[in-house]
Amino acid sequence: MRLTGGTDRGRRLKAPRGQRTRPTAAKIREAIFNILGPPPDGAVLDLFAGTGALGMEALSRGARHAVFIERDRNALAALRQNLRELSVADRSTVIGADVRTGLQRLSASLAPDDKFSWVFMDPPYANETDGILGELSERGLLTGCAVVIVEHDKRHRPPPSVGGLFLTDHREYGDTELSFYRSGHS
Repeated sequence: MRLTGGTDRGRRLKAPRGQRTRPTAAKIREAIFNILGPPPDGAVLDLFAGTGALGMEALSRGARHAVFIERDRNALAALRQNLRELSVADRSTVIGADVRTGLQRLSASLAPDDKFSWVFMDPPYANETDGILGELSERGLLTGCAVVIVEHDKRHRPPPSVGGLFLTDHREYGDTELSFYRSGHS
């Protein structure tokens, strides 16, 4: 697996063995960043981070800081190794916890000006999507122009809105689909 753009384009990322971690395919990552354009001023948040490919793509393309939340020990080891090898550990925070606990920690420790402009979300189970979107909306973690990107399969489309997040774009790539939510727009 390689990064698709930015200063680290072509650099390899490590992934743990087995099927527990499913990195986002390169063509999907490239499509996401082509849609998003240049990184915003705010930090990025990579939920269910796995290897951290989406957050590292954002860092490679100029994001100032990325926070990764992942609970699997093997994925965390690969993620930390990738951050070190790409020399971006100083621009990153890793939270080793399930996403709900990680979001609680973030909302308790985040300074008012340190909100997230981009959030990447690829939950392993479709039934987690609505709850996590709701928590993102309620916890005050997002900038006013934040974009939340949810990767899902075509059988489990997320709702058109959750709390203060509204679906603004939807793309299909075979069995994988991307839903883009913005905060504060209806």
